[in-house]
Amino acid sequence: MPKGIVEVGETPEATALREVREETGLEGEIVAPLEVIEYWYFSKGGAARVRFHKFVHFFLMRYRSGEVSDHDAEVNEARWVEIEEAARTLAFKSERKVVERARSLV
Repeated sequence: MPKGIVEVGETPEATALREVREETGLEGEIVAPLEVIEYWYFSKGGAARVRFHKFVHFFLMRYRSGEVSDHDAEVNEARWVEIEEAARTLAFKSERKVVERARSLV
């Protein structure tokens, strides 16, 4: 599931659309907000570890155009999957919950 940092002057919605375009090669349209996941984590390494507070905004999107073969080089693979496969293969319970919420809306 594409994610990224909100750039200065950018809304979470604009960030989501940009990250989907960059990481998958697809243009989308936001249909509805799904979830905001909030968590804390520490930076890795170094004596002066820093604690970060992160918010991840998820949106249900409608496909508009593009090909998954047109994703950024930093992404190993972008592909379409059935919603059931997405729910099964995601590592984090919170993200599986987001997929189930999306499923209830389509």
